[in-house]
Amino acid sequence: MTKNSTPQEPNIFKWAFKFAASAGIAGILCCVAPAVLFMFGLMGGIYAISFADFFYAEDGSVGLGSWLLRAAAVIIGIYGIYMFRKKQNQCSIDPKRKKKNLILVTVIIIVLGVGIFLTLEKWSSWYFDKHIVPAQQEEYQQQLNNNTN
Repeated sequence: MTKNSTPQEPNIFKWAFKFAASAGIAGILCCVAPAVLFMFGLMGGIYAISFADFFYAEDGSVGLGSWLLRAAAVIIGIYGIYMFRKKQNQCSIDPKRKKKNLILVTVIIIVLGVGIFLTLEKWSSWYFDKHIVPAQQEEYQQQLNNNTN
């Protein structure tokens, strides 16, 4: 970009996907992080369950930690919209088009962010049930056997 050229209009879809993915992952980090660490062998079943339990109440409902992550996800989404608006205002485009673009990026960030969050939530629930919980039970059984011997 030269000194005389005007800043380019940001790409709506790249911008929205970047912030939607960041928000979606941040919102469900409590479950995705232990699943990924377990998947790569960096964490056992007992520790993965303990890590995830930190974010939930004793009865299994959403706890304070999960709400904080979800709040962080909302803040990331709002920040993405704010930065898009700020960057878009540097360009000399029609005000109606700016408004349309802002609405479009807002809708895309919300829909993609919630979609990514729900997809990762479903995947992590399946992964925990299929792999981590059986590993946790096996680790507990090994500990019981080692303690009785």
